[in-house]
Amino acid sequence: MQKITKEVYLKWYEDMLFWRKFEDKLAAVYIQQKVRGFLHLYNGQEAVLAGALHAMDLTKDKMITAYRNHVQPIGMGVDPKRVMAELYGKATGTSQGLGGSMHIFSKEHRFYGGHGIVGGQIPLGAGIAFGDKYHDSDAVTLCCFGDGAARQGSLHETFNMAMLWKLPVVFVCENNGYAMGTSVERTANHTDIWKLGRGYEMPSGPVDGMNPIKVAEAFDEAIQRARNGGGPSFLEVKTYRYRGHSMSDAQHYRTKDEVEEYKKIDPITQVKDIILEKKYATEDEIKEIDKRVKARVSECEKFAEESPYPDKNVMYDAVYEQEDYPFIPHKL
Repeated sequence: MQKITKEVYLKWYEDMLFWRKFEDKLAAVYIQQKVRGFLHLYNGQEAVLAGALHAMDLTKDKMITAYRNHVQPIGMGVDPKRVMAELYGKATGTSQGLGGSMHIFSKEHRFYGGHGIVGGQIPLGAGIAFGDKYHDSDAVTLCCFGDGAARQGSLHETFNMAMLWKLPVVFVCENNGYAMGTSVERTANHTDIWKLGRGYEMPSGPVDGMNPIKVAEAFDEAIQRARNGGGPSFLEVKTYRYRGHSMSDAQHYRTKDEVEEYKKIDPITQVKDIILEKKYATEDEIKEIDKRVKARVSECEKFAEESPYPDKNVMYDAVYEQEDYPFIPHKL
């Protein structure tokens, strides 16, 4: 793994702050009804992505995740203006505005989505890894899902096949505590989700998901194992989301005091404190980063606002009429 240097800390701080402010802006424009449908925000979980990206080889490694998926493609190289435009439903978006919040996608940057079906991406992640093994590539796939999706039967089917075939995949449960709105304690008789991997003799373990250093170290070990032919791993990254499951979540299942307690170990604050303690940057230099982040978010908003909506005919490009389709008479 690349050494965690001054430059890495400064990049982590700027990246995580940008992701946080990007999501905050989406929350604001959602209230203005400029973004419609469902909206699931990543606030609080930024250390998971920051650490993962540090351990990955972004020239070949891949990622697939669920519908809390706005900032991951940005981290992998997708233009954030295009991500914002997709959420606005604009033609300049990553899927010409047809996918929206839950379906960001970039083949170019090896980000295979946002998936709206809970746990639907788990077997797909193993399938991507199967393709790499079949073609003798040393690329590794990170397959991310939430604690709620860990209850899906497809997870067990996928774990079994991934171990049987020693697929180059790292399964990542981003356990933010509440799935859609129900705590882990109320959905299973165990609270250590990572132990599910033991049933398949898969290397598994918990990770401090509020600390990008801990994430990077754990992901590096798992990625290198997969890249060297050792097969899959399962990491339960224990994190926390500050906002609701989606923008429509009233959050009656937790207290404001609990949220504030977790904010005391905010990943952005942790990295900022290290930067100041080690004198990697001054308070004034931090403020310059903050201003730069604010300006970038404003650029994304402006781009999305000014982009055109897709032409209605684009909707028909993804469907077709089969004139000789059986059973349906075309002429009565």
